[in-house]
Amino acid sequence: MDKLKKKVIDTIKKYNLIESGDKIVLAVSGGPDSICMLDIFIEIRKSFEQIGCDFNPEPLASFGIVVAHVNHMIRKDAKDDEIYVKNYCEKNNIEFYSKSIDVGKLANNNKIGTEEAGRMVRYEFFDEILEKTNSNKIAIAHNKNDNAETIIMNAIRGSGVSGLKGIEAKRGKYIRPLIKCERTEIEEYCKERKLDPRIDRTNFENEYTRNKIRNIVIPYIEQEFNPNIIETLNRLSDLVIEEETYINRQVKNVYNNILIEESVEDLKNAKSPEIVLDLRKFNNEEKVIKSRILLYTITRLLGSSKGIEKIHIEDVIKLCSNNIGNKYLTPNKNIKILIKNHKIYFLSQV
Repeated sequence: MDKLKKKVIDTIKKYNLIESGDKIVLAVSGGPDSICMLDIFIEIRKSFEQIGCDFNPEPLASFGIVVAHVNHMIRKDAKDDEIYVKNYCEKNNIEFYSKSIDVGKLANNNKIGTEEAGRMVRYEFFDEILEKTNSNKIAIAHNKNDNAETIIMNAIRGSGVSGLKGIEAKRGKYIRPLIKCERTEIEEYCKERKLDPRIDRTNFENEYTRNKIRNIVIPYIEQEFNPNIIETLNRLSDLVIEEETYINRQVKNVYNNILIEESVEDLKNAKSPEIVLDLRKFNNEEKVIKSRILLYTITRLLGSSKGIEKIHIEDVIKLCSNNIGNKYLTPNKNIKILIKNHKIYFLSQV
């Protein structure tokens, strides 16, 4: 128990997940991972002076927590999960917020998978509670096993090098304090603390891709090839994150060198925000840097590069190399990329 708590504290320190004055929304389903995270956060708040982070020295004054729970209405006992989490929060004097939504119906109406619909609902609700409670971070209880599963899923889908990062400990407002903990450690913690977490039986059904990887692929690899595959994939994740961090710094340096016109504040306030790059300098870069520059620029302009695929990047690079004026591409409905006067114009269509 103390070993797992220390591991979580070390993760908080290493990745600077919590700072003094934070208010954190904890995503709690009631399963072993999330209830373990909640229990440890409560313990940390009671004795955080042992952590050594930059926390307010007075107990319970360093950071606040609230709990958000989503009832997907998929299982008959889902309401019992909600009651379990609510009772736990009441017992420990924690703010509790919940939402019930028929995820299966939502998935059918929007012609998307149940997993995707569930994730969309959860994160929309977490954002809602973040704003409602004036919180600034959202804690998700992903663990080492989840990370390994995600890496395999990304590799299967052909996500490229970035997909091998898996699940990062900190990304924007999202923090994952259990990301260095294995599932068996978490389950043992729950047992020792007599938390009696809820068990989602659908996790044992091999209907979804993640469940197939969790219940079939990883056990097979462990038995036939590498019994430490979880640890191996997490080491790979750490290496890729380290290298990606370095490459991203170089991309930012190149971007600043070829940038002609862009203001973050203008992008937020302008009716038709745009970014302008030097075409000649762009063409002088290696292809791998060009690709990342394009994604980086689009993300700065739109806030995301979602929907921009490899074929779009290839087409833009080809357009730039041809160096023919007044030619443009629209990778998606939100952006127009125009070549004009030896410059590359990224024009928001939002």
